[in-house]
Amino acid sequence: MSRPVPAATATLRVLKFLSAQAEPVSAARIAASVGLPRSSAYHLLSAMAEEDFVVHYADDRCWGIGIGAWEVGHGFARQEPLARIARVPLAQLVDQVGESAHLAILLGTDVLYVVEERAPSRPHLVTDVGVRLPAHLTASGRAILASLGQSQMSALYPNKTSFVSRTGLGPRSPIELKRVLSETRQRGFALEEGEVTPGFSSIAVPIESDGINASIAVTWESRSRPSIDVKHIERIAAVVARRFRRR
Repeated sequence: MSRPVPAATATLRVLKFLSAQAEPVSAARIAASVGLPRSSAYHLLSAMAEEDFVVHYADDRCWGIGIGAWEVGHGFARQEPLARIARVPLAQLVDQVGESAHLAILLGTDVLYVVEERAPSRPHLVTDVGVRLPAHLTASGRAILASLGQSQMSALYPNKTSFVSRTGLGPRSPIELKRVLSETRQRGFALEEGEVTPGFSSIAVPIESDGINASIAVTWESRSRPSIDVKHIERIAAVVARRFRRR
């Protein structure tokens, strides 16, 4: 007797199968190809259609790949060259400032960390490659959000329910976030102090490549280095801005 296929595994198998087809196919064929009972395949396809990962062609009783799946693939195709291009300059930045740095991109109301370079003897950070964090709490996210228009911001953060907190700090409403982003634009770089991880601070500047909104951030352990003052923070931000000037 075969074991049940986990939903996540079944979803990925459906996407891989459909992406290899020249035209939409029937649910029965999909079920047989990925090893699912037909009833389970229908439920899974319906759920995937709600998220735009597949499309149901009712007249032909067939299913095809959806715009959601295309966006995921297109996003990877765009961000991979950015990560590759940024890796060497990011390592050089770490050597120059002596602190850990990372590249992040905006995904909805989160930032996704794409590249991380850790400085020697510096502590491990939560910003590993592949980690997602709330954009409004991070310097990486604020650097990007500060460059967006008001209509985009209203869509991303319509009300207080859009906000979460990790350490009890950070903006809790659209008005508070607007104030933080206004300060970011006036300062010329984004700043976060203990809002992601207690005792750690970050600065970030925005960059753009092939239409991707991204940012470069530097993070340090502020609780063990109280001597890092405002002037030093500004110098680090200036170094980042020079190396990764927004195009």
